Amino acid sequence: MSGSLPDSEGLVLREVGVTLRGAPLFAPISLTVAPGGTATIMGPSGSGKSTLLSAICGTLDPVFALSGAVSLNGRALAGIPAQNRRTGILFQDDLLFPHLSVGDNLAFGLSADLPSTERRARIDAALSEAGLTGFAGRDPATLSGGQRARVACLRALLAEPEALLLDEPFSKLDANLRARFRQFVFEHAAGRGIPVLLVTHDPEDAASAGGQVIMLREI
Repeated sequence: MSGSLPDSEGLVLREVGVTLRGAPLFAPISLTVAPGGTATIMGPSGSGKSTLLSAICGTLDPVFALSGAVSLNGRALAGIPAQNRRTGILFQDDLLFPHLSVGDNLAFGLSADLPSTERRARIDAALSEAGLTGFAGRDPATLSGGQRARVACLRALLAEPEALLLDEPFSKLDANLRARFRQFVFEHAAGRGIPVLLVTHDPEDAASAGGQVIMLREI
């Protein structure tokens, strides 16, 4: 991964900054994440890491302002509604819908235009790939933390995002589970050619991700 990739490939940030009431949160960032590649942005809590991801996926709070340019596979994302940006995001909490079964949670990531048989086939295939065969009818409340994390990741991937943003999704998992889930996420994204941008304050997460690491710097 390098800054030399053409803008038509991957996730590209050029001199991207975020300000709060005119005050910059961090020095502008430029990077390119290739399809299937990874990059990590590190910084302490409150440094603006999550705010940067919100800016990329189109959910930035109006009190903030974005500068610079973000493009995804050649599309400038400025002005595009969040639901049309094709960016998936995973948070610290899995955010599964408690009133829906595992299968219905996964179906939420699929196009409503798919025939029901195709939807079920894709859900079953995803669960099998994640070692969760037969879990479609399960209540999310009955799943372990690792199982819930995998379901949340599958839901994001089933939406066929063109980029995957990771907002410290490993931070609440114990060390052994954390390592396995990191591998699951990075391998599945790489296999689909999806660029991944991780924000974290944990050096082990950054080392596991590989790729470029950028430290947020105050101005």
